[in-house]
Amino acid sequence: MKATAVSALFQTQFPLVQGGMIWCSSWRLASAVSNAGGLGLIGSGSMYPEVLREHIQQCQAATDKPFGVNVPLLYPNIEEHMNSIVELGVKIVFTSAGNPATWTSWLKERGITVVHVVSNSKFALKAAQAGVDAIVAEGFEAGGHNGREETTTLCLIPQIREALNAGGYSDLPLIAAGGVASGGAIAACLALGADGVQIGSLFAAAEESSAHENFKKAILEAGDGATQLTLKELTPVRLLKNPFWQAVQEAYARGASPEELAELLGRGRAKKGMFEGDLNEGELEIGQVAAQISAVKSARAIIEQLNQEYHQAIGRLK
Repeated sequence: MKATAVSALFQTQFPLVQGGMIWCSSWRLASAVSNAGGLGLIGSGSMYPEVLREHIQQCQAATDKPFGVNVPLLYPNIEEHMNSIVELGVKIVFTSAGNPATWTSWLKERGITVVHVVSNSKFALKAAQAGVDAIVAEGFEAGGHNGREETTTLCLIPQIREALNAGGYSDLPLIAAGGVASGGAIAACLALGADGVQIGSLFAAAEESSAHENFKKAILEAGDGATQLTLKELTPVRLLKNPFWQAVQEAYARGASPEELAELLGRGRAKKGMFEGDLNEGELEIGQVAAQISAVKSARAIIEQLNQEYHQAIGRLK
């Protein structure tokens, strides 16, 4: 993969970011990705404040390369998370699921590089106006929580790039996310106007991922159409189809209200499925690219394969 504005911003070998996924993105995964030339992210959304501190310190001990923390802005203990990030000297923060204006200036005043995740042009411009250092544009294909608009990455990246250019933010680095599981997909994203990529699902199934082995096996067994974006009335989430997903569909069929859907979802569904391995009652968040994942590999092997595929794809174009 070639050097871009993204690799320059993060001081990494490759313009590649590992998504900060809840229950999957531990210090082991983040440090392994950073050591292999990408930017590893700790997913703080599933961590209590004291747990995040431990993961940051473990990551600092495991790598001397840059890494960051993903912080969902709706997290209830966000002040504690942000204070820990500053106190422990983390230099990169990815924010999502909220208003970037709330924390961007505070973080940047403390010398931290800030990236915000969006799913449409409107929020990309809001993030740019808030002063972020880069934007992640996440398409409909992505796993976990993404936008309600169902805009695919192929459409989203050029739309946001055009909006940023028109708004006077042509130099703002743009990172593509959603549906990226090969070097060819990375080349395509760069061709569409992105400066780098963020990859989640591939790393959710990595050896170093903190996801339960049952969940990793379910990812490997996923085929075409194995996932669906659902629960838009609450927070849109892409799930593997399992008995819990079926219960959600049955609730829709009987006209369940948002309150009834929230009661069905309850608390701890994602932990139950992704971290504890309950494939029946758990929420299994993964992207459409699960159908392309056929083996559990180390983070380094994943990145090496992506780099090789990228150069092969560029060679085919030539």
